[in-house]
This record gives sequence, C-alpha cells and structure tokens, in this order.
Amino acid sequence: MSRTSYPAPPLPRAGQLRAWWRAPASPTALAWYLAQAARAHDAPLLVIARDNHGADQLAADLQTLLGGDPALPVVAFPDWETLPYDRFSPHPDIISQRLAALHRLPALKRGLVIVPVQTLLQQLAPRSYVIGGSFDLKVGQRLDLEAEKRRLESAGYRNVPQVMDPGDFAVRGGLLDVCPMGADEPLRVELLDEDIDSIRAFDPESQRSLDKVEAVHMLPGREVPMDEARIARVLATLRARFDVDTRRSALYQDLKSGLAPAGVEYYLPLFFERTATLFDYLPSGSLPVVCAGAGEAAETFWAQTGERYEQRRHDVERPLLPPSALYLSPELLRERLNDAPRIEVRCRRCRWLHARHRPVLH
Repeated sequence: MSRTSYPAPPLPRAGQLRAWWRAPASPTALAWYLAQAARAHDAPLLVIARDNHGADQLAADLQTLLGGDPALPVVAFPDWETLPYDRFSPHPDIISQRLAALHRLPALKRGLVIVPVQTLLQQLAPRSYVIGGSFDLKVGQRLDLEAEKRRLESAGYRNVPQVMDPGDFAVRGGLLDVCPMGADEPLRVELLDEDIDSIRAFDPESQRSLDKVEAVHMLPGREVPMDEARIARVLATLRARFDVDTRRSALYQDLKSGLAPAGVEYYLPLFFERTATLFDYLPSGSLPVVCAGAGEAAETFWAQTGERYEQRRHDVERPLLPPSALYLSPELLRERLNDAPRIEVRCRRCRWLHARHRPVLH
C-alpha cells in the first residue's frame, strides 16, 4: 500500500478532547492511519482493539508498515487468553510478553501500544512490583547459588529439572540455567568460585551454547508475587473475608505450601495493597485510539464476566473476587477516556463513548 492511498489522519488539536476517524474499509488501512498518527505524535499511541484477533492483526500490520523502526516501536500487551475465573493459568510465554511490555512502557517515548479492550480493563500489579522487583546478573558479580535460588523462588520463578519455558530455572553444580521473563532464549550462568564467570544463551532442546552476554535483566517470574510475606497476607485475607473451607481448599493449601495455584492470577488484588491498570504504566501525553466496536466489546465482556461470577461464586473451596475487584467497569473506562484527548474510530452505530450513564455491575 502506498502512503498516498489515504489522507493524513487528524489528531486532536490544542484544546480539543477528541478527533474522529471514519472506520477504514480494512484492518490494513487502519494500520496505515495509525502508523501515520504515530509519526506525527510526540508520545505513544494506546490502540484499544475490539478483540484479541484485531489486536494481533494490527500489531502485525504495523510491524510491517513501520519496518521495525526503533524510534516507533510496536508494543503488544496480550490478553491472558483465559476466561474469567478459569482454574488454569496463562501460558508462561504470555506472562513473559506482558511483563516485558509493562517493564518497557514507562520509558517509552513514542510508538504504539496495542491492547484488546478486555485486557485494558484488567487490574494489574503496581509499577513498584514490576520495576522494583527486577534485578540484574552481571559477569564478575559475586553470586551465592543457594541465596539466588531463594531469590528466584520468591520472585515467582520455578525450580525445574530442565529449563524450557520463561520463568524456569535449574541449578546444576556451578551452573545456573534460567529463562528470564521477557527474554528470547534461556541463559546459562557459569560460576568460577563464587563469581559469575560467563553468561551465555543456549538452545533448550540441544543444550548447545549460543551467544555470550555481559549482563541480564531479571523481571519478576509472575504477575503475582510468591514471597512468604505476601502469601501470608493472602491466606489471612481468605480466612477473614470468605467462608472458605481451608482444609479442603486446594487454593488455600497450595498457597500455604508456597505453591502458585492454577488460576492464581484471578486473585491478584489480594497480593497488593493497591493495584494498577495499563494507564498507570503509560507515559504522560499518551494518546488513546479507541477502535470501532471496542466499547461495545467491553460491555459484552463485563456482562459475561458477571454471569461467570454468579455461576461460580458459591464454591466454598474456591471463593471468588467480584468482577469490580478484577476489572475496570465499562463505565469507569468510559470516564477515563472521556477525561483526556483521544482518537475515536467510528462506524455508524458506534456511539459508546457518548452513551448516557449505564448501571455499573458489581
């Protein structure tokens, strides 16, 4: 597609709260508009897609159109790809990509952040956990392997026989194998006495060593912390707030044993005094772009989440948090978007941002 195929898209002028785009005829045309807007805006664009498929397609099209321009990165913040209150956790690859994105966003100067609307509604770990809970391993650094094992486990990493997935680590003799969250490949840290002698990427299938690196930045291993103090806090909350059968509850017993229960992500607010949303990670001046149908999709997701909560909330072995503890309501999202400059991609029937007040479900 040539750059002259479409007129340049408008951005909000000084003093304006919104600019309108008519919904383009194809997703690729929308990606072209977004690429042009990203070039013209001096802060990131937050692109709010209607669903996961739309977000994935926009991210792929934008990568192609921008050609990997380092000044205009495309950062995808993916959905967990689980349904609310599922009893299994997201794949480690997804958690890895999400944590890497959260760590990157506060320092992002320009570019595009792509997120499905239901993912934008999620309550997240605060910045202090993602940024403050990270640490570095460097060649020449002194390292006590036993202490490092405890630190990795407290950070949510899994002690396994063989490292395969993000969040895994293994200790064998004077070697520490670890696959950091956000990394493309696992790393082998080799010690000489008590100092890090080398750090190399390696192939987990063949175990063949690859490129050397001088340092690695370690993000938290999960979106929920698994240190003893936080777990004790969650256990106390479960006993105090819920009519939970602690002896029969696998959720309670796993946490008591220091294990991360499957689906623990749906208890994330219990691990923190205060949660965050994706808005809290974005730099000032970030410009939301609300894609056609995103608001209506948020309403549908909210209603379906409420239905799933009502169907499952009476299980005394697995008490649930209400939707309002886990997600922004569509009404709160609408208020947040209406308070700042934004771009709206509209079709004839899209009037969500300008709807009258609707009741908020709890």
